[in-house]
Amino acid sequence: MLSGVDEAGERLGIGEVARRTGLSVHALRFYERQGLLPGPVFRDHSGRRVYTEQDADWLILCVVLRGSAMPLPVVRRYTELVRDGDGNERERLELLRGHREAVLAQMAQLQQSIDLIDFKVAVYEDLLDGGDSGLPGENGKYAVAQPAPRGGIRVRSPRPSDRCRR
Repeated sequence: MLSGVDEAGERLGIGEVARRTGLSVHALRFYERQGLLPGPVFRDHSGRRVYTEQDADWLILCVVLRGSAMPLPVVRRYTELVRDGDGNERERLELLRGHREAVLAQMAQLQQSIDLIDFKVAVYEDLLDGGDSGLPGENGKYAVAQPAPRGGIRVRSPRPSDRCRR
């Protein structure tokens, strides 16, 4: 018998949870040591970890949060708040709103990167097709693309000292 595990619920071994979450067995143990599960991980009579469906679902949430660059201490704090139960929903909300803002800022920065990469890809495609990019300095020396103040990119002609292709 497992202490604290719902007898009606499915019991999952560490390998199955690793498969479902995409985490390695080592990472699952690390998450457990870091206190990233809302409850204890129980063990069977042989001492092997036994997880519940809820544990697997929670770990998937942690994977998504970590994938969005949520720092480990923030995931741990969120887990602690959930573990503490009702009454701290406002703090959970603020934590998630703060992280959402950070993700949106990261997305904006990534969009600028994509814009710059798309620009450079178009320049090289045009040059390889034997065409002229139509931009000053693109034949022989490449114009320098920089982020524009309001998003997107702007192109400036290369200085005479710019001797390498960019």
